[in-house]
Amino acid sequence: MLSRKWATGLPAATLLATALLAGLAPAAHAVPDGCTTSVNGSTAESRCTGGTGQHQIAITVLHVNPSVGYVYNVGPWVSPGQVSAATIPPGTIISIRANKR
Repeated sequence: MLSRKWATGLPAATLLATALLAGLAPAAHAVPDGCTTSVNGSTAESRCTGGTGQHQIAITVLHVNPSVGYVYNVGPWVSPGQVSAATIPPGTIISIRANKR
């Protein structure tokens, strides 16, 4: 009889513990917003004006030497209000984007 009470009480205790932990979990961070990218000479930059989290400039270039092919370069992860910058390799720019996390 005692084992039957344990068997019915255990799932309820597990659900209660899960609900308490979910209620205490930290809120998810919002990604940066108001992001722009720009090119200044041989440097690409990303700037974000709001939100939280981080952003990073990412560049894809088709290198001038065909045997090299595509070249990728990224800047550092920075907070909104700061600038992430990276050097643009020689060639044709395929894409410039701001990665967010």
